Amino acid sequence: MRIARFSIDGNVAFGAVEGEKQDELVLDIIKGIPFADFELSGTKVPVSKVRLLPPVLPNKVVAFGRNYADHAKELGNEVPDAPFAFFKPATSVIGPGDEIQYPSFSQDVHHEAELAVVIGRLCREVPRERVKDVIFGYTCANDVTARDVQKREKQWARAKGFDTSCPLGPWVETGLDVERASDLTIQLTVNGEQRQLGRTSEMTHSIEDLVVNISEAMTLLPGDVILTGTPAGVGPLHVGDEVAVTIEDIGTLTNKVVKRG
Repeated sequence: MRIARFSIDGNVAFGAVEGEKQDELVLDIIKGIPFADFELSGTKVPVSKVRLLPPVLPNKVVAFGRNYADHAKELGNEVPDAPFAFFKPATSVIGPGDEIQYPSFSQDVHHEAELAVVIGRLCREVPRERVKDVIFGYTCANDVTARDVQKREKQWARAKGFDTSCPLGPWVETGLDVERASDLTIQLTVNGEQRQLGRTSEMTHSIEDLVVNISEAMTLLPGDVILTGTPAGVGPLHVGDEVAVTIEDIGTLTNKVVKRG
């Protein structure tokens, strides 16, 4: 099932996405919240009549760097022996169609297409065999990065945590098991030109590795997001660019880059 979060007439709700063709998609509004038992209301609204929002509002976004060997190599970095985590604040999250605001303190902002794991229940110290039980689903992400700031400041809080640096969407796909999610095509285009193309099977540390690693240290909450790393091909974005992340069996997340007002 594809679960979207949306606004219509000033109200925010969740809905199950039905249909295949983009111009024919409809939302069956959910009674309740998707992280608990819920029912479909049977009240349907066309996706074209609503504004899609970030599919979740995470308490925290835990991201893992250098998790694709070719990406680490293209930036001159070693592949870490253990998962290498950092955070993006909740204020960095935007949804499909929202604008990525080019930060005033950077002159070299890059795209990074990523598979995002959405946590479905409160959990801590998750054993590997239980990882599948705590995952709600998967969505597309773009780990937008101020590359010059990342290099200059050595730590990544400003470089990867600025406002609008974490587009998520367009919805959460709940019908994928961990095995399937671990071998999906992931690609990114800028103004229709392909920049990144890889498979999630190229991850150095698996989805299970990442969930086990971070849950050893902290409690994960329903709606928290784990970013799993990016394949090779990262590159610069400029004001006016339209950037799209597409992941097989999930969908396409599209955002435009604008000058910060």
